[in-house]
Amino acid sequence: MSAIPEQLAGIRQRLIIACGRAGRDPASVRLVAVSKTFPASDILEAVSSGQTCFGESKLQEAEPKIAELPSGLEWHFIGRVQRNKVRKILPLFRSIHAVDSMKLAVYMDGIAGELGLFPEVFLQVDQAGEETKGGFSPAELHAAMPILAGLSNLRVVGLMSIPPAADDPEGSRCWFRQLRQLRDDLRGKFPMDLPFLSMGMSGDFEVAVEEGATHVRVGSQIFGKRGYKVEGELG
Repeated sequence: MSAIPEQLAGIRQRLIIACGRAGRDPASVRLVAVSKTFPASDILEAVSSGQTCFGESKLQEAEPKIAELPSGLEWHFIGRVQRNKVRKILPLFRSIHAVDSMKLAVYMDGIAGELGLFPEVFLQVDQAGEETKGGFSPAELHAAMPILAGLSNLRVVGLMSIPPAADDPEGSRCWFRQLRQLRDDLRGKFPMDLPFLSMGMSGDFEVAVEEGATHVRVGSQIFGKRGYKVEGELG
């Protein structure tokens, strides 16, 4: 028998405990089970244990899985978005976690308008100025917010970030806290609610919850180790 149900139950329990430490309602945190590189059969095992929210990062991999699996599942696109894939991504995914530039946001808003869709999007923030990661710098985000607030179809619901690699989960805490503070600052200055923070992965999601994460992206600790590192890995 697969270990997926047991591992999923363990992650849920750890989320509950982390919420307890932070004085938060566990229902305020969405567990995005990152199923990229894993087959539909593994996802079905998680579904049988009550998981309904999944994250994928490659359109060509996700499309056949979404078509094969139950229609009521909630899909989040957590990979880097290519402009030439936007028209296919938007109808399939409830949320997009990595809108990393003004150019992409404006283009995506136009396509969403043509399709009559109103997708949820998270703005990716490059907090540490790392060349290998996309995203708005905090200063760029402040400058972009008046335009982003005026987009007709994109529903900008929050911020997303991946902190610099750390040997210990506590090494990510300052970055999670800074993202929450940036979100609070932005919604104090602009007419946008920004209720969500997508931050925290398998190695540090408990710290992220303690610092205010509303969406955590956990893959390997549910489905097992991947056989290779995924380029541009976001969860």
